This record gives sequence, structure tokens and C-alpha cells, in this order.
Amino acid sequence: MAIQEQLHQWHELAQQLRVDSIRATTVAGSGHPTSSMSPADLMAVLLSKYLGYDFENPDNPNNDRLILSKGHAAPLLYAMYKAAGVITDEELMSLRQLGSRLEGHPTPVLPWVDVATGSLGQGLPIGVGLALAGKYLDQLPYHIWVLLGDSETAEGSVWEAFDRASHYSLDNLIAIIDVNRLGQRGQTELGWNTQAYAARATAFGWQAIEIDGHDLTEIDQAFSAALSINDRPTVIIARTKKGKGVASLEDLGGWHGKALKPDAEKEAIAELGGERHIKIQVNKPEEEGQPVLTANPQPLQLPTYNKDTKVATRRAYGDALVALGAAQPNVVVLDAEVSNSTYAEDFAEAYPERYFEMYIAEQQMVAAAVGLQVRKYKPFASSFAAFLSRAYDFVRMAAVSRANIKLVGSHAGVSIGQDGPSQMALEDLAAFRAVWSSTVLYPSDANQTAKLVAQMSDRNGIVYLRTTRESTPVIYGSDEDFPIGGSKVVRSSDRDRAAIIAAGITLHEALKAYDRLKNEGITVRVIDAYSVKPIDVSTLHQAARDTKGNLVVVEDHWPEGGLGAAVLDVFAATSNHPTYNESQVRLIKLAVTDMPGSGTPEELLHAAKIDADAIVEAVKSQVREPVGASN
Repeated sequence: MAIQEQLHQWHELAQQLRVDSIRATTVAGSGHPTSSMSPADLMAVLLSKYLGYDFENPDNPNNDRLILSKGHAAPLLYAMYKAAGVITDEELMSLRQLGSRLEGHPTPVLPWVDVATGSLGQGLPIGVGLALAGKYLDQLPYHIWVLLGDSETAEGSVWEAFDRASHYSLDNLIAIIDVNRLGQRGQTELGWNTQAYAARATAFGWQAIEIDGHDLTEIDQAFSAALSINDRPTVIIARTKKGKGVASLEDLGGWHGKALKPDAEKEAIAELGGERHIKIQVNKPEEEGQPVLTANPQPLQLPTYNKDTKVATRRAYGDALVALGAAQPNVVVLDAEVSNSTYAEDFAEAYPERYFEMYIAEQQMVAAAVGLQVRKYKPFASSFAAFLSRAYDFVRMAAVSRANIKLVGSHAGVSIGQDGPSQMALEDLAAFRAVWSSTVLYPSDANQTAKLVAQMSDRNGIVYLRTTRESTPVIYGSDEDFPIGGSKVVRSSDRDRAAIIAAGITLHEALKAYDRLKNEGITVRVIDAYSVKPIDVSTLHQAARDTKGNLVVVEDHWPEGGLGAAVLDVFAATSNHPTYNESQVRLIKLAVTDMPGSGTPEELLHAAKIDADAIVEAVKSQVREPVGASN
């Protein structure tokens, strides 16, 4: 094909992408047409020549990946899908309507969308995860293309991604920054200073290419150059104009997130040369390789621990990971420079090719896990539970992505001791319970931990495991099972006057309290609620019936949103279980209420009133009956 003819075709396609972005947002009455118009030339060239993608088989392991990090430019992406022939013009016009696959920001409801975007600063970090999979695990030559907006480069997570991508020499990662100068409320931090973007990227070890983002020849040359670089990631810094091609919109503020009115739409479409319905035959991947499996699976042999020994659940997590790694070659592990505390280091030593150190960059760690699971790997990402809060938006968006990731937080609660409150996760159960379709687990002993880690691997959605710093007694045999959604009734009788509900560290305090109460003639039930979400509804209902509603919940967590809240929810009316007459339940919540300081674990548990002393007192306050009352 002659060069001029090719340039003409790219121009026509770019104009179609702009027109379709305007048409779809006008029908919707909302959206981001001008943000979609600035990178249209870039995407026209990418779609026509450089993207290797089999739209009929989105799961083809050889496919390139395109992540629209500037997710508000969704109309542009959907217009590309129309040009590729995988959605109709009619569906394009359903943008943002109830029941449409074409949501305001892209989600994997569409089979060609790998991850949800829209919370800015996430696309490139997730792209790092996909690039890690391509280079080190799949060992296939596909490329990851990420389109960013210039505004989102103010996010720290973007620079975490720049750093990790350079550290791992991800030459299969190509970032494209759409430098259109205008953000939501005015000019961006750097405006059109593409040299500043390039200097920053180069300082991080990237190859930086500055271009005019509307010059089709420069775009073509930049993409070609990016594919030829084999020792570092590449960023293409493209100077563009928001609203490009329409004089009443081009490079003008005040249009962010605004759809055109019908009369303005007609004028804009006419200025862009009218409607087009070009179809592009997107190149399929040239390679037909298969991912490289790093090992042959072995039968799962979980570690076992003897009763009455003391083992930290974080230690059991590390041991179980190694066993899981032998049984499942698609298990990968990430950590945030605390692997000697989370014991993820054991997996790193056994399977270094499947371990990725993210250093102190929790956002990047969770994002990389999301990228890795796109390629069907099973990522376990661990850090101190307190520091996972830094990555909470990535966790929230991972749920929107329908991602399957396993998160493990160690050093939770006041029981960590002398390090003090900056290191104590006291919000994590609430945070992870609030995530859509999540699973929240809190084991109390080593055998239980190992069994739960094994189940996490095949569990869909966001799965969170809370581990404990202190070594705790092994109370369960290695032959016991701990199904997710279940609980363990550790102590019970037909004369129980109250039920103590605990998990993790506080279960051991509950067992101490049980012995003391029993010596005083007070029999109580002790329930290990290791599955905080989903929680064991039937066992809790039965306990309330058997104890005349006397329930004590004890947790190493703030009172809001944790185990106590989960138990209370059991007795609320929902579609999942019938109404429980709340007058039948007298529930006492023991939780951390004052800001802790430093001290020994025993001192801090006592000060927080979540130790055996506090449990005994709470139970006695419930079962104490007025003088003259009959049993």
C-alpha cells in the first residue's frame, strides 16, 4: 500500500473514532467526547497496524493487551471495537444506558476488556503485572499497550509503575501518554511540557519518545521504534489537543465530561467530514506459542503441626505457600519488602521464577496481582495488614474488574506489641468485608491456616487472609477441615449460658476465659469464626437460641465493621436469611476502642479489654440474674 494511501486510511479511521465518540455521548447525554478525540490518531494507527489481537478469541495467550488507563475515554475504545467489527453501531449508541455492556468506564463485562479502569493511575501499574506475566512466566512475545491521560501522571502509583517496570526491564510494556494539556478543571500540572515528561521517564530508566500526537507519520515511527527496543520499557509522549478537529471544542477548557447538544453534534460531525462506517481487519498475533509452565504439578502436601506446640499463623502461611507452589505451577507470589516477616520469602527461595518483589510499593503490588491474574495466574500478595490500606483503591477496582487475587495481611491488631499503632491493622477486616463479593478469613492456628491457604487458591474474587505476628497454640489436628463459610464450635454443652465468638488471637483468650468460667460453674460456648465473610449464619443462630441470646464477640480490631459487625449482620433481616427477633439477642462487642501505644502483647490485649479478663467480665454481666429469679 502506498504511504499516502495508508496515511489517508488512518486519517479517515481517526475521524470516524472522533465522530462516533461524539455520536455516542450525545445520545447518552453524558460522557467524555473531547477526551476521546485527542488520542484518536494514536489509536487509529495502533488498531490498524500494530495491535496483534484475535477478537474472536480474547483468551488467545499470544494476544497483545490494550489497557485504557484513561478510562473516561471509553467512547473511543468502544468506537475502536465498532471499527474492529465486534460491536454494532446500534450497540455503540447504547453507551451508558442501563443494561448496556458499554458502561461509562470500561469493565470486563466486555470480553476484550481485561480490567476495569476509570480510577486514574491504575492502568500502567496493572500493565506492569501483565508485562511480568508475558516476559517471565508465559515467555511469549506479546506487548502491553497502555494509554494514559496526562492528568493521571500526577498519581504516585504511576511512578511506582515506572520504577518497577524499569527494575524488571519490561521491554514488552509500551505506555502512551495523551498530553492534551487540559484536565477536569483547567490546565494540567505540566501542560504541554513534553520534555519534562520525557526527563522524568528517562530518569526512571525508560526509553522516552516525544511526538506530535496528531502527526500520523510520527506516530507510526514511534510505535515501530518502541517495538524494536529490547532492554527497557518505552513511553511515547504525544502532544495532542483535547477536542481535536472541531474548532468549537479544540483545546478549550470547560468541556471535560460534557456531551454535545444535538445541534452542536451535527455541526461537529460535519466539520469532521461526516459519519463513516469503516471496518478494520485487525492483525492477529503472528506467534502461536503456548505459555511456559515452570514446573510439573505435584500432589498437594500441606504442612502439619503438632497440637500444643506454638506456631505463628504467618509462619504457617509461608509454609503452605511453598506446598501450594509445588502443587500448582500457576501460583505466583508478590511481597512488599517484608517477606521475612510474612514468610513469603520461603516461596521466593523455593520458586524464585514465580516470585516478584515489589519493594515498598503496595499499590503496585496489588496492581501487579491484578495484571497477573488476567493471564490466569493465581497471585498471592502479602504485606503488613496495616500497609495494604495504601492500596485500597486498587482492591476496590480489582472487584470491579472481577479479578481473582489473594491478599494476605500480617501483624494485625494490638497483639503485635511494642511497634505501636502505626504498625497495627485495626481497620482491615472492615475494609475487606466492604469489598464486593470478597472473602475474609482470620485463622487462629497453624493447621487451620494451611487448610485455608489451600482453599484461597481456587476461590474467586478478592480473598483476604489475616495472620498474626505472635506464635499461638496449635489447637486443631491436621486432619480437620475448615470450609470457607464455616466455623468451629470449640467448646460447647447443652447447658451453655452464653456464647463467645472470636477469631485469630482472641480465640485463645476466649479459651482461657472458658476455663476460668467453667471453674466458677458457668458453662459457655466458644465459637471460632475463622470465616468472617461469608460468616456461618446457622451456627450463630443456633448459639443464640441455645444461650437465650447471650453473645459476646471479641476481636483485635476497632469496633466498627469487623467481626462484631459481621455477627450483628447475621441477626439483621436480609434476602439471605430470615429476620431474627433482635429482642432475643443481647450481644456485647469487645473491641479496641482507645488508641493503643507500645507494650507487650499481653499488656496491650489487657489494656484494650479484649483479653480473657474482659471476656470473663462480659459473660458474667450477661448471665448474672436478678435475686429470686428462677432458672
